[in-house]
Amino acid sequence: MSGTKKIPQGQYLFRDGDAPDAMYVVKSGKLAVTKTKQNSEIVLAEIGPGSMVGEMAFFDQKARSASVKALKDTEVIALPYKALHAQFSQFPEWVKAIMRTVNDHLRTANMRIKALEKTGDDEETFPPHTISKLMAILSFISLRYGEKSGDELLVPFSTLRNFTIQVFLEAPNKMQKLISILAELGHMKTEELGEGTQQIFVKNIDFLFQFTEWYNDWLSKNERDRITLREEQIPILSSVLHFAKKLPVSGKGEVKLNLTQIQADSTAETGFTVKTEGLEALVVLGILSEKTSEGEILTAMTNVAELKKTISFWQLIYALKKASKETAGEN
Repeated sequence: MSGTKKIPQGQYLFRDGDAPDAMYVVKSGKLAVTKTKQNSEIVLAEIGPGSMVGEMAFFDQKARSASVKALKDTEVIALPYKALHAQFSQFPEWVKAIMRTVNDHLRTANMRIKALEKTGDDEETFPPHTISKLMAILSFISLRYGEKSGDELLVPFSTLRNFTIQVFLEAPNKMQKLISILAELGHMKTEELGEGTQQIFVKNIDFLFQFTEWYNDWLSKNERDRITLREEQIPILSSVLHFAKKLPVSGKGEVKLNLTQIQADSTAETGFTVKTEGLEALVVLGILSEKTSEGEILTAMTNVAELKKTISFWQLIYALKKASKETAGEN
């Protein structure tokens, strides 16, 4: 029977997989449409007064495709399918066809989202083209829709998610993982708000654009022309940067490194032992200039800003590679 129904805050109107029997109009309060992802619950949409939920199963009687819970004390008006079908049978056939088509399109969209989120056993979560695309989406949405919050940009998560899925046809779980990795590396910050929602902050929008531009340029080069940093070389660069930051910077942003001192003091100051071969490899990569001798001291030049970016870029690349391997291991 039709009538009103009250759902206390935190309680479910129905759950994913339940057999359907009615659709509902929100009279007061607020509902959240949610999906369970591993051990967390993701909010897909929020529904306020005057909106309807549970209408998709009216046509095909398929099980609920998501859960609906109350974000606050909520009252809904129940519209049982049995009574609605009696009225629907009186509609012109062309109206029925339109409504069924719209419903089919919604079902297809939901299936597309699920397909986007699946990763096969032999498929990377973050292949190069996906990294490039997700970073470009994040950069664009942050710049276009982000709001200043102190020194950071507050990015509307729902807008980012909608663009990721609907416009760029990318998996939202991949964007969420990218954000988590960027937060771990200190480039973003996230705040959980409960009920599966969160706030995301970009600490340095320039980094997002710089990485995207650099990575696209790196991918466009022939493999033999690419300068590729091995993961084990990142600690060497970090140690070099530790010493570089202590030195006066020239007008070109360069510093003169005392390589002899770095090798002697790196273990004590950074906890990582820098060896001669490690420094020579950086010279080959062009990160350090050719070495020069000043008596018993070996020196080389490097650009501090470029050194910082190189470390940050490759830390991100290897973090994404690690995430791909972990995801592949779960499948």
